[in-house]
Amino acid sequence: MRITDWATDRGTDWGTDWDDAYANGAYIDGVDEIVAGWARRSDGLRAAQVAEVLQIGTGERPVVDLYRPDGPAQGLSVIVHGGYWMAFSGRDFAHLAAGPLGRGQAVAMVSYTLAPEASISQITREVAAAVTAAAGCVDGPIRLAGHSAGGHLVTRMICEGVLPDEVAERIVHVMSISGLHDLRPLRQTAMNHTLGLTETEAISESPALLNPRAGARVSCVVGADERPEFRRQNALLANIWHGLGAETSAVELAGEHHFSVIAGLEHPDGHLTEILLT
Repeated sequence: MRITDWATDRGTDWGTDWDDAYANGAYIDGVDEIVAGWARRSDGLRAAQVAEVLQIGTGERPVVDLYRPDGPAQGLSVIVHGGYWMAFSGRDFAHLAAGPLGRGQAVAMVSYTLAPEASISQITREVAAAVTAAAGCVDGPIRLAGHSAGGHLVTRMICEGVLPDEVAERIVHVMSISGLHDLRPLRQTAMNHTLGLTETEAISESPALLNPRAGARVSCVVGADERPEFRRQNALLANIWHGLGAETSAVELAGEHHFSVIAGLEHPDGHLTEILLT
């Protein structure tokens, strides 16, 4: 890849327009149909699979929907949704549990309090509490997967000092899908009116600026047809954390964009399911 690719993929100086850099839907055909498909397939999985609901605290969120496989669980896979910390819930993406479930995994779908009701640092603490609660219900190795903002949140889980040691030591793999790992550019977007990121919080919540736990193993996955900023952020964490001793890989999936890239978790033999369970 040419060094200039990040700035020239669109043939324009996108780097000075951070709102455009993070705009996914505007560059994807059929967004409404894609999101409607998520809802249909999630409703179908929730109708077919009975979830144990783990309520964390006293509010409506955070909450975990825990799905168990037909036989003994081979471990726990935790999936954290995206939506720029401002939209959706784990139940909107229940269809993504199908792949790991079909491979014998118990699957925890996490729903966290959304901004502006919660700051990103508060959301991080909620997800840590949710992972800890799910880990207490299922024995064996733990794997984490998250998309977009969820990619940020699952990589935060393996930064030093976030999870209790007894939980963190069970995590064998983290897969960040189209993850946001350096939050500082988001302060220059209109969405920061909702997120309320200060410079201090953007730094303290950016995995790329923090140390991974010893022994961390991370796969950073992005669609090759995604916006240049998401491809940059994907490569960024893999590069920096490799230098800090983590086992990392950076994968670009040909033909996939920001909304299609997650589909590989829907099937037991899907490419994302294979990456997560490897």
